[in-house]
Amino acid sequence: MASRIVNRCSLGIAVALSLVACGTTRTTSGGAVGVDRQQSMMVSAAKMNRSAAKAYIATLRAAQAKNALNRDQAQLERVRGIANRLIAASDVFRPDASAWDWEVNVLGSRELNAWCMPGGKMAVYSGLIERLRVTDDELAAVMGHEIAHALREHGREKASQSAGVGLAAAVGGALIGSFLGFDPGIGRSVIGTVGDLAFMRPNSRGMEDEADLVGVELAARAGYDPHAAVTLWEKMGRMSTGQPPEWLSTHPSHESRLGDLRTYAERVQPLYAGARKGG
Repeated sequence: MASRIVNRCSLGIAVALSLVACGTTRTTSGGAVGVDRQQSMMVSAAKMNRSAAKAYIATLRAAQAKNALNRDQAQLERVRGIANRLIAASDVFRPDASAWDWEVNVLGSRELNAWCMPGGKMAVYSGLIERLRVTDDELAAVMGHEIAHALREHGREKASQSAGVGLAAAVGGALIGSFLGFDPGIGRSVIGTVGDLAFMRPNSRGMEDEADLVGVELAARAGYDPHAAVTLWEKMGRMSTGQPPEWLSTHPSHESRLGDLRTYAERVQPLYAGARKGG
């Protein structure tokens, strides 16, 4: 019976993969770092951008109500100045990005966090700046990484994958229930869990790796030292403990990421040298 369940789970995952495989697209060019993976999309870019814009407005309103929106003008100008340079460098990955309706704000919070929604809606948390005492190069590393997620449309891709796995779980659960004679809801739960571990989480780690690659190139092209990504994550490592095992995490392990970032930074070092030489 166990082997039958595994086979039905495998069938559910196969269905998910075939569903997500519909509609592959190339969101960005490879750049010097060579990120050229085609992506599968079941959700439209327009829908994602509209949803992101609404969520961003709601986030800013909530922060403003708490007097946590752009409280430090010098801090805001610093963040927006770095963002402008990174956005200008993003044309090498996708020429349409400079025409996005970009918004960049600073939220007052002790969280060590920053994010960039689909379509260029971005926020940096004051805790990241103040608690880590980041240099401009380190801040560019964080922001470049988050902008990379938006350029690669990882949010849209994850929404598409989630839709595919969810549908596959429903179909596979019904198959298991009819074949083995128990509640289809149990089958959906099993396939959903396996799908999350075997498909969603590894892809999340892959997206983080892509964002690291694109992020260090953006920073280098904008004239920021790409090696600052290493010092940034070293600081982050000292501030955080208790990571889950890498295979259960949507992010690479701390040691894996540091090793990769050192390699990536060396790869784009000539771009940084060229940007510095060109002023």
